[in-house]
Amino acid sequence: MSINAKHLATFILGAAAGVAAHKYLQSEEGEKLLEDLKTKANDLKAEAEGAIDKAPEYFDELKTKGSEALKTSFPDAEAFFKDLYAKFSGKGGTTETDVTVTPDPIS
Repeated sequence: MSINAKHLATFILGAAAGVAAHKYLQSEEGEKLLEDLKTKANDLKAEAEGAIDKAPEYFDELKTKGSEALKTSFPDAEAFFKDLYAKFSGKGGTTETDVTVTPDPIS
């Protein structure tokens, strides 16, 4: 692989940006920026840890409310899903008709 002027220019610009960033972060304003970033990162970490602790309660509530809403909106949905599960798991079920798949004659 040959090194052409485009690659060399990209490398030089990247190195210059790195040097400029290093010099900026060594200044008082740069150190203040780093402290602010560390504070925000710690806040986000604490928020994420709190969300992880609350997740099981949230999903239990979601499951309960979701099943209640499903039962009130669709009263026969539970029987439908039980029959569907029984049909696909091979345990029988109370289905009215069996579905026969017909292959496409053109294939």
